[in-house]
Amino acid sequence: MTAPLTPHDQHSPHDEPGEGRPPSHGQPSGDSGAPYPSGYPEHPGHASGHPEHPGHPGHAELSEHSEHSEPGPELRAELVRASLVAIAVAVSGVLLGLLWLWLAPKVPLVSDGSAVYLKNSEGEDAVGADGVFTLLGLAFGAVSAIVVFLLFRHGGIALVVGLAIGGVLASVIAWRLGVWLGPTSDVVAHAKAAGKGVTFDGPLKLGAKGALLAWSVAAMVIHLVLTGLFGPRDPEPALTPAPQPEAR
Repeated sequence: MTAPLTPHDQHSPHDEPGEGRPPSHGQPSGDSGAPYPSGYPEHPGHASGHPEHPGHPGHAELSEHSEHSEPGPELRAELVRASLVAIAVAVSGVLLGLLWLWLAPKVPLVSDGSAVYLKNSEGEDAVGADGVFTLLGLAFGAVSAIVVFLLFRHGGIALVVGLAIGGVLASVIAWRLGVWLGPTSDVVAHAKAAGKGVTFDGPLKLGAKGALLAWSVAAMVIHLVLTGLFGPRDPEPALTPAPQPEAR
């Protein structure tokens, strides 16, 4: 007969395997069997949130933003055309200045030896110079707008801005050129050189400085009107016929 087992020889099913005893099936041995804490990556060499390859969406967004920040070839070409238009219009202000000097009415002055007076006190020659400059500016603005529209029918707002800037520069050039080529602005010295009682021409002046905007205003208005009437049209979308109900 065998002796009965004592309670010390019995093993409880809840006992953990001791040292030198193989672990139970399905449980890893040692401390390596402990799972990683929540939130730690499986591969610590790759930090989360910091991609190491260029295919990450963050890189795609940055590259797309950099592409959109640079102007396209069409925009650059339009800016170049607008700059050329502004320069050409500004240079043509020389012709406006010469025509203004030629067509503007002269202001006759006379000196009595001590003071200088208008020979015709009721004349409107000074105001006529402003009117001639304004009319010439409107005419030059209309012609420049027609020429630019014929050359660049597909131009955008940049051409209109180029016309406006060039018109202002051309008007300033014409004004200063006409004053410089006209009679001297030193009336006293001119009167002494002419002599007492001798009529001489007064300096060419532009009293109404708003006339400097006549070229730009006319150019913008004419160009916008021509674009609206004869500019390229967007193709209209094709109309799809409505579905017919099936006959029963």
